[in-house]
Amino acid sequence: MPEAPTIYTVAREAGVSIATVSRALRRPADLRPETRDRVLRAVADLGYVPSGPAHGLATGRTRVLGLAQTDLFDHEAESGHEVMLYSDQVLWGVERGAREAGYAILLATADQFWGGFDLELAGKTDGMVVLARTVPPTVLERLARRLPVVVAAGPRTPEHLDHVGVANAEGTVAVTAHLLEVHGADRVAFLGGPPDSPDAAARFEGHQAALAGAGLPVPDRPDAAGNFTEGGGRAAMRALLAAGERPRAVVCANDQMAVGALAALDEAGLRAPDDVLLTGFDDVQLARHLVPPLTTVHQPMRQLGAVAVELLLRRIDDPHAEPKAVELPTHLVVRRSCGCQLEDDDHHAPKG
Repeated sequence: MPEAPTIYTVAREAGVSIATVSRALRRPADLRPETRDRVLRAVADLGYVPSGPAHGLATGRTRVLGLAQTDLFDHEAESGHEVMLYSDQVLWGVERGAREAGYAILLATADQFWGGFDLELAGKTDGMVVLARTVPPTVLERLARRLPVVVAAGPRTPEHLDHVGVANAEGTVAVTAHLLEVHGADRVAFLGGPPDSPDAAARFEGHQAALAGAGLPVPDRPDAAGNFTEGGGRAAMRALLAAGERPRAVVCANDQMAVGALAALDEAGLRAPDDVLLTGFDDVQLARHLVPPLTTVHQPMRQLGAVAVELLLRRIDDPHAEPKAVELPTHLVVRRSCGCQLEDDDHHAPKG
């Protein structure tokens, strides 16, 4: 059996150094196209497969990034397990950002309030992207002492860690103001998310700010609450309708809750937007395909994942850099569920 080709064999075949071979495989954009193509052609001709363990021993790196996130399935959905569409989009951004930098992704999922986080598993990575609320604060601190960590979503806590989030409050200011100013809604209810979710809290604060700006009474808590799932949105809307007061408009804390809210309206013989103006938050791909298409707040979920990877690679390369926080903008996307009559169901309104 012939000996397996090595990086030295590839370098000799391509007429370059082993460092150039390594760059062609891991950071091809760093090389001139003709050099990169020559190396990759030699790799293909020789059938060379890089050795991950050998590279790790030589560099002290695994070329693997970890992503800690909550369970990708909505186990409370009444129609079965539904993919958590927000997490799926963030994962897409993380995976693409890592792949472009020559890294693989190790995905660690768990139920929320994951107390049994596997530190040994994390140790197989060069660093971790941790979605907010996935890891308890005490475990997050232990993890950050062991390897580079970036927190994605939620507020910037703790402040000594790199963080990327989105403008949650500004988003719900925009959508609530749209319902008040454009549609003249005299009563706008809010279906909140989990009570301990910082993102849900920030979105409700934006709703409160819009009501205050319009001189309307400001509630101190959401009219009803769910858990960011379709089943939670259905239950929250049922509770709202059961209270006996039907608001003219409803702002949901995320799109999946809005899907459940639409189902609850249908159960009650009501329709959006004829009977209730309905909006969401996230702008998942499903939102434009609902009947009616969902007015919502777009947050850049894929970009959130990609920027988290950028921050993590920066931290890996420079462990002593000052912590960095990035806030990504949100904007209103107007469709027909709020009562707007549009030929194009993807009308991006200016940010409020």
